[in-house]
Amino acid sequence: MGLPRISWVDLGAAVAVLGAAAGVLWSPKLTGAVAKATGALQPVEFSVDIKHTPAADPEALLERIEQRGSTSLVIRNQPHGTVAVKSVARLKRQVAVVFPDGQVQSVPDPNDDIFTNFDARLVLEGEGQRTSSGGVVVGNQALKIGSHVELEGPTYRIKGMVSGIQLEGL
Repeated sequence: MGLPRISWVDLGAAVAVLGAAAGVLWSPKLTGAVAKATGALQPVEFSVDIKHTPAADPEALLERIEQRGSTSLVIRNQPHGTVAVKSVARLKRQVAVVFPDGQVQSVPDPNDDIFTNFDARLVLEGEGQRTSSGGVVVGNQALKIGSHVELEGPTYRIKGMVSGIQLEGL
């Protein structure tokens, strides 16, 4: 009786099983679940500015987002779950008017009635984790001011940019 022989097929199967086990152990969802269980996740509040998005009825869209109270968050084309909508505010565009005497005054853009664009600031709340460098990770993606995100609901998918982040103790 000698040692059992190991074929290439057996070796390949063992590597596949070990790879699958490593994938399960280091999966982002499991990492998020562990972070939540250990208390590493904290409430994070961030604002997203949406500018120059064409909309037939911007006021109705704003009301729908506010009434729903939540929206799906997409960061770098990766869905990251649902976040709560804390507040919404319509941003009014301003234009500068120069008068003959040299005075410059800021007035509401008169084209807002003709070209209906959706300009808004949404304050969203989700769960995030502080990084070792002091940043914030939401849904396994670093979230920084200037990061491009997408907000998605039943009737919209809007691109925006993070304009503010607030994490406890930041």
